[in-house]
Amino acid sequence: MRFRQVHLDFHTSEAIPVVGSRFSAVQFQEMLKRGHVDSITVFSKCHHGWAYHPSEANETHPGLTFDLLGAQIAAAHAVGVNTPVYLSAGLDEKEARRHPEWLIRDTNDRMNWVDSFLKPGYHQFCMNTPYLDKLVAQIEEVVKSYDADGIFLDIVGVRPCVCHRCIASIVASDGDPLDPDAVLALAERTYSEYTRRTNDAVHTHKPGLPIFHNGGHIRRGRRDLAHRNTHLEIESLPTGGWGYDHFPLSARYVATLGMDFLGMTGKFHTTWGEFGGYKHPNALRYEAALNLANGARVSIGDQLHPEGEMDPATYTLIGAAYSEVQAKEPWCVGAVGIADVALLSNEALTCRGREEQSARTGKSDVGAVRVLLEGKFLFDVVDLEQDLLPYKVVILPDEIRVDDALKARLERFFQAGGRVLATGESGLNPLGDRFALDLGVTYVGPTAYRPDYYRPNAPLPNLGAAGFIMYAKGQNVAVSGGKILGHRENPYFNREWNHFSSHQHTPSTGIDAGPGMVESANGIYFAWNAFEDYATKGELVIKEILVDALNRLLGDRKTLATNLPAQGIVTLTDQAAESRYVNHLLYASPVKRGESVEVIEDLPPIYETHVTLRLPPTIRRAYRAPEGDDVPFTQEGGVVQYTLPRLECHQMVVLEYGVDAG
Repeated sequence: MRFRQVHLDFHTSEAIPVVGSRFSAVQFQEMLKRGHVDSITVFSKCHHGWAYHPSEANETHPGLTFDLLGAQIAAAHAVGVNTPVYLSAGLDEKEARRHPEWLIRDTNDRMNWVDSFLKPGYHQFCMNTPYLDKLVAQIEEVVKSYDADGIFLDIVGVRPCVCHRCIASIVASDGDPLDPDAVLALAERTYSEYTRRTNDAVHTHKPGLPIFHNGGHIRRGRRDLAHRNTHLEIESLPTGGWGYDHFPLSARYVATLGMDFLGMTGKFHTTWGEFGGYKHPNALRYEAALNLANGARVSIGDQLHPEGEMDPATYTLIGAAYSEVQAKEPWCVGAVGIADVALLSNEALTCRGREEQSARTGKSDVGAVRVLLEGKFLFDVVDLEQDLLPYKVVILPDEIRVDDALKARLERFFQAGGRVLATGESGLNPLGDRFALDLGVTYVGPTAYRPDYYRPNAPLPNLGAAGFIMYAKGQNVAVSGGKILGHRENPYFNREWNHFSSHQHTPSTGIDAGPGMVESANGIYFAWNAFEDYATKGELVIKEILVDALNRLLGDRKTLATNLPAQGIVTLTDQAAESRYVNHLLYASPVKRGESVEVIEDLPPIYETHVTLRLPPTIRRAYRAPEGDDVPFTQEGGVVQYTLPRLECHQMVVLEYGVDAG
């Protein structure tokens, strides 16, 4: 996979008459060079349904008079740039108007994405219709006719549908179309058949050609879906609705799957379809570096003007990021992330449900990733198939019910010296009436008060000693062999119509109402849905409680510690083929602009960043990459320490350990 990719959208209405009229192979090449681009995804077919080349399987855009796809491929290949080819799979607006009976329908017979042909927008196709035959023919035509370096199929996934064909299919298999489980089961079968046929359409003619089916999110816990691709592309435009939480959460999961992957951001101020919108160059520099630090290649979304001329401002912007990526690539090839902590994803345990947009994040997963990033822990996000034994701590965030299979795996993990941090309902059995794990507590039931309060036994680092408000749902437990680290306190009463106090909620009585946090041989249990609380409220107290708990569980087994500020990010990779570790340090501070857009503009430098690493081999040299200048360090008893005098945006510190070490 190439490191510096561009995804060149080209969704062009038939109402635009002069498509490609200003395309120039020379100008196209000049922009690729300006942007330091080594791969560009170009269009066979757009969401409007038109082909951008001569076609028998489709129809050429009525405003196009030449083979634009062929010209783009030839121009890119002449300067050493790869050309994956894009086909809109789930959307085809010209066919939607001709065959509305092939569109996805909900239980109210409404279409998606828009519910009327009198509104601007696209309508999504059901793959359990003859539309799939048309799509397969279009894919085969491209694969056989063009020197594509891959196939990108967009707007696909497990899509529940009750169109008339899906109703007939459910009834034919003795199901009930009013049963959501039966509808979902058909959606799974439909997607499986779609991927089988489209993959065959590619690999029958060009075995091994890369293919990716894009649904906007890599679903945690669905390895079966992930492995229907040859590689993965994490669509994650921070300003386009995904936010800055989504990519680290997704990347730390995808990195465990053993597949090449890239992260896809955009050059836009907002999201896809925006002409004339630009990020600050510093935002793209940071986002590209964040990809590298998490083991990903990089893709930046752009949209070609209908007349076919590449935008110089865009490729100057992209070049600011990709010139840095190009210099850093040698320290990223084959690098494998090191992790102390495994976050067992809530999405991974509920992944067989309906595919909703909220699955891009998930509050408990997001809160946990924020705590891990801000606390500077090395972590992976894992599903139920991941081997837990290489980790030191497993986080069970908020709602992880433990069945017999997971219990057996966690007990083997405990026997190997691992420990857990469980919060809220996590650790309970599937019925939710008792703990399945020995966490030093017995279950009493949910708390009667919300919010209530937590008073830790020891002062918190920045907040001292107090009874702290807990907004999230809590649980009553009794200690059973564990050590109490703090206790619950109830308010005088819940806020209701007939008794309330002050503007928000009732203060604490200050009376000990039972254990709030308990430590045992197997880990630490905290009685609230604390990670969801942190995702929604962002209270400093939650972070300090959880960071302290994780540090207690790791003790002197923690691989990395640093004084990098909260918004900084650290990762550590092992580039074994080169006998070196690569420590990535990043810093940026997104700010909110407008109503909902997070923007990175300034990249303030950070000074005197101290890093401590517990590494087994003898470190022979430390230096900054790609600059190459040495970084002074000490190593004693397996502990390496160094100080980075200045950090701006992203710095790699390389620690060579020699071929005879480790």
